[in-house]
Amino acid sequence: MGQLFSTRMAGIWDRIDQKMKCYRDFEENLSVLQRLARELSFRLEELEDTSSSERSEQWEEKVEDLIDDVEDLERSIQKWKLFTVAVYLYGRTVVEKIGEAKELLEEGNYFFPNCFKYLILGGGVAAGYAAREFVRRGVKPGELGIISEESVAPYERPALSKGYLFPRNPSRLPQFHVCVGSGGERLDLNWYEEKGIQLILNTKIVKTALKSKTLTSEDGTIFKFGTLIIATGSGVVKLSDFGVKGDQAKNVLYLRDVKDADKVVESMKAKKNGKAVVVGGGYIGLEVGAVLRQNNLNVTMVYPDPWCMRRLFTKEIAEFYERYYTSKGIKLVKETSVIELEADPNGEVKKVKLKNGRELEADIVVVGVGARPVTGLFQGQLEMNKGGIKTDGLFKTSVNDVYAIGDVAWFPMKIYNERRRVEHVDHARKSAMKAVEAIMEQEKVVEVYDYLPYFYSRVFDLSWQFYGDNVGETTVLFGNRNLVVKKPKFGCYWIKDGKIMGAFLEGGDAEENKAIQNLAWNQPKVGDLRELQDKGLSFAFSYKDFQKTNAV
Repeated sequence: MGQLFSTRMAGIWDRIDQKMKCYRDFEENLSVLQRLARELSFRLEELEDTSSSERSEQWEEKVEDLIDDVEDLERSIQKWKLFTVAVYLYGRTVVEKIGEAKELLEEGNYFFPNCFKYLILGGGVAAGYAAREFVRRGVKPGELGIISEESVAPYERPALSKGYLFPRNPSRLPQFHVCVGSGGERLDLNWYEEKGIQLILNTKIVKTALKSKTLTSEDGTIFKFGTLIIATGSGVVKLSDFGVKGDQAKNVLYLRDVKDADKVVESMKAKKNGKAVVVGGGYIGLEVGAVLRQNNLNVTMVYPDPWCMRRLFTKEIAEFYERYYTSKGIKLVKETSVIELEADPNGEVKKVKLKNGRELEADIVVVGVGARPVTGLFQGQLEMNKGGIKTDGLFKTSVNDVYAIGDVAWFPMKIYNERRRVEHVDHARKSAMKAVEAIMEQEKVVEVYDYLPYFYSRVFDLSWQFYGDNVGETTVLFGNRNLVVKKPKFGCYWIKDGKIMGAFLEGGDAEENKAIQNLAWNQPKVGDLRELQDKGLSFAFSYKDFQKTNAV
């Protein structure tokens, strides 16, 4: 009997404890809701001094409705003398209103000047493609901002060393704003305005505090963000970085942005039929050298390597392009470097002094000796390596809500099971889209970035593409590299451990380029290398077991 009584009393006390917990939870939740309502009321007052948009007006109406609802709840609760009934009637409503209030507070953060739910730092290719992807995935007007040091909306940077410098029918903005490089719509200033994206131009950020989610500009303006995408790209390496004197002269030119391209155009006009020295034998050197010659300048190219594009080309591939350039009247000076640029009293370089003792006369000097990622703002805040910012396969950095894309990202390259940095427009576009997907689809499982390296160039009447990795113990050349052929077509396969790792093709059409891309993706085993050489491009068409693509 005593045990039964004890059991019943224990049950009664349990029910009392449960009710008391409900009372405490209700009181606590009601207090939280009242505090959130006060914060929202303060936000409404602060917004009175800012310009309103249609979306902020909608937000204000929702906040006013919520505050009215909270006041109604308070009055209703006070009517009930029995708190138990109030808990029963309004407990769930209070919890729901807390969730609604928190959402409104978060949304309201981004109606204030220089506060953004999503912020992109950088105004290059990656920024433009990220903006388009945000819109595709439903970003709301006012949520996204882009901070750029440039004075124009993001554009396809490869156009600067190609179409922009052409002597006839040159490309000019807005013709090559992103995303025309991949066949998409042109995102001019009107596009950003229509989509409610704030494009903050001519603005240099000098300080970042990633954990407190703030950026500070040169004029002291503070920008706040919820999520940051670092798309700062690369900056040019200058001759002065190697100790060369005289590279501040007004006719020493670099090519990284539209302003640089304008200077090259102006110099070509001012020095018509003059002498141009191009320093560098990589992408920029080869493309600018070709365009300068097409503008009837007398061109000499200087580079320290035994052949051009040494990081990608084999000696045999390079020999073809060097012969072609020579046939166009371009002089090549290899295996030496510039040690001094000698200027006249007007501050213009007239002589380029080389390490091998030669001196070259010059009216224009265009330098293309490389680029390095712009990451100085994040030193000590983010994990870095190999000159870049370490990310995962979705471009998340070591700090929450901070992503890095394009040139600055040191990311896991799935196909080779190692981390790399890639400086190329193709990667800038695709990494931007993948990062935005990860940001906007956090409730879903997003596949990690799966990227195949891709490079291309167009000079004179030539056009080549390369896919994969130029590694291996041997290479297999095929096709015709004879200059007398009107449209030369030749290629190369890189073989490692019996597999094709990379494929290069000059003069290919869309279908042929697709075929070599397929090889590089799937890395097929090859047997007889002589047979592979004989088959050449036809081998790529015979390999159709897989159809994996890497298109935007």
